[in-house]
Amino acid sequence: MGTVSAGSPDSCYVHAGPSGLLSPVVWRVLGALALLSMGGIHLVLVFDGVGGVLGSLFVVDAVGGLLLAAGLLAAPPRLLLLASLLGLMFLVGTLLALVLALTVGLLGMTETLSFTLVPTTLVVESVGTGALVVMTVLAFGMRPGRG
Repeated sequence: MGTVSAGSPDSCYVHAGPSGLLSPVVWRVLGALALLSMGGIHLVLVFDGVGGVLGSLFVVDAVGGLLLAAGLLAAPPRLLLLASLLGLMFLVGTLLALVLALTVGLLGMTETLSFTLVPTTLVVESVGTGALVVMTVLAFGMRPGRG
């Protein structure tokens, strides 16, 4: 990690080299893993017997997670902000849907913490949301013309 002298204008920021904690590569990979994990969880639930409209939506989530993870990993610098924002919105949407299903219900369905993979999903989607927030902030700071 780089050093910053106390009292300098940058003293409130953490600096890291290209392979440090604030490397966009680290956050790209973490965000992509979260998207893949979320999609994998939804696919497991479909194979475990979740059907109907919810099962169909879970298949869409699995495909969307895969595509967004690939996009996040493959995005060139000029499209990184868009890729991270799309992944973030997708993950926040699935997390919000689960929280609503656990609390007030969603689309006429309610969920419980004892259902298959619900606690795991809450952790994966919460951690993934955090990782994608960091990635989005880093990508925003990397936009062309920012110096």
